[in-house]
Amino acid sequence: MDTSILIILIVIILALAFDFINGFHDTANAIATSVSTRALKPRTAIMMAAVMNFLGAIMFTGVAKTIGGSVADPAKLDNGLEVLIATLLAAIIWNLITWWFGIPSSSSHALIGALAGAVYVGAGPDKLNMSGFTKIIEGLVFSPLIAFVVGYIIMMILKWIFAKRSPHTVNKGFRTMQIITAAIQSFTHGTNDAQKAMGIITFALVTAKYQDHMEVPLWVKLSAATAMALGTSIGGWKIIKTMGTKIFKIEPINGFAADLTGASVIFGATLLHLPVSTTHAITSAILGVGSAKRFSAVKWSLAGRIVIAWVITIPIVAVLSGLIYKILF
Repeated sequence: MDTSILIILIVIILALAFDFINGFHDTANAIATSVSTRALKPRTAIMMAAVMNFLGAIMFTGVAKTIGGSVADPAKLDNGLEVLIATLLAAIIWNLITWWFGIPSSSSHALIGALAGAVYVGAGPDKLNMSGFTKIIEGLVFSPLIAFVVGYIIMMILKWIFAKRSPHTVNKGFRTMQIITAAIQSFTHGTNDAQKAMGIITFALVTAKYQDHMEVPLWVKLSAATAMALGTSIGGWKIIKTMGTKIFKIEPINGFAADLTGASVIFGATLLHLPVSTTHAITSAILGVGSAKRFSAVKWSLAGRIVIAWVITIPIVAVLSGLIYKILF
């Protein structure tokens, strides 16, 4: 087999492996609140999330084009495939570490940071598109802040509307509504997160001269969507437990508000072709909703540890991908 074909096959396999791991790592984004409030049984929630993830993944490609062309120009990298191998290995390693410890870190941060680090070390700083990289970072930074504020506002509005209703009656109604918002959240997760592996594979195809544009081929859409859905079907129970039960005691009305917020922020970013962290969006939404419920109800020490994981992800994976590139190539 020709060496270049072997290398691109390795890239594709690693990209789909990242997508698969991203699926079970980020399953909690879509279903943690609905599982914790018992709106859905865990297995039902996971299978629904898998189906909706798949549907969302095959319907959009804007984020894939951003991932594939904003950090670096694949057509100008002579060693682009090697750079992508280092990128994907670093992102996969970090995802597995954070999954093992139940830390809801960002797969998006891991991938973007790893790509920037690998391009910097493997191709040189002049090949790194700082304007495109900065634009992506801005989206990753501002989206959780927006989610926190929107989650707080939505929860305050719901508290005002249902202030005179019986908590039991309110929660019974919102437990049913959570099924809908969990499905929407899963769909939007697919529209953004699955695009990242599609962008990496398309980047590889352009680098290897198999195509000269960033349009995502149908087989790439289907394979990435399938990998994401299969990963989602496994379920990331440790992270589900962290997000669904450890930040604050979530009731159905809170879960509805958090899911609606997270889905809105993620889908808005998808329409703007911006890759955002679905983990950050839903976690920040939960924190905002919890703050509106009662500020002291939120376990801010745990929230602080989650934020630290967010902050350190990009620099750590950037260094890791650079080291992996040096070791392998």
